[in-house]
Amino acid sequence: MFKEVPAKVSFPEIELRILELWRERDVFRRSVELRRDATPYVHYDGPPTANGRPHIGHVLTRVFKDLFPRYKTMRGYLCERKAGWDTHGLPVEIEV
Repeated sequence: MFKEVPAKVSFPEIELRILELWRERDVFRRSVELRRDATPYVHYDGPPTANGRPHIGHVLTRVFKDLFPRYKTMRGYLCERKAGWDTHGLPVEIEV
């Protein structure tokens, strides 16, 4: 059923082959089309660096927050991801 996995694997090469397959089969557009009339789920994500320069903690929280819309998509929801922004930056700091 499955091909035997070789001892040495080139993950970048595998990724390129998968991306090409997705392009050939128009996977992303078709997945969106399948959920066009599905129950919506909107995921609001905060700004990536609201509290300073990027660091490993930002990566960790982004990974955890990414799980929810992916799970909802797999459950059949139409997931829209909204990126947040920081509206309390320099102007507020200057006023204070």
